[in-house]
Amino acid sequence: MRSPRRCSRNGCPRQAVATLTYVYTESTAVVGPLAAFAEPHTYDLCEQHARSLTAPRGWDVVRHEGEFEPPPPTTDDLVALAEAVREAARPVQRTEEPDDAQGPQVGRRGHLRVIPPTH
Repeated sequence: MRSPRRCSRNGCPRQAVATLTYVYTESTAVVGPLAAFAEPHTYDLCEQHARSLTAPRGWDVVRHEGEFEPPPPTTDDLVALAEAVREAARPVQRTEEPDDAQGPQVGRRGHLRVIPPTH
């Protein structure tokens, strides 16, 4: 399951609710609702950083005046969550105890490997 997009500001753990885009030809920073997809050259911001953003001297800031809200979950998110729950509920297949004559066996589940300790 993909995690919600986070604020682009360094060290900020909050969920993004706005997107910052620069229009260099017009010396303008635009802060609007969160874009549907993360794009290069745009920045996702939490509400606090979206509301407190300042632009360099000589630049204008165009800011969305409505409420910033996190996007609702998409059907992709819900399907991914259902698949993760199904995977977690599957029983673990165990390998048989190794015979001393055969040597140690390696168990495998998904991308993880369990290697028994050597004596």
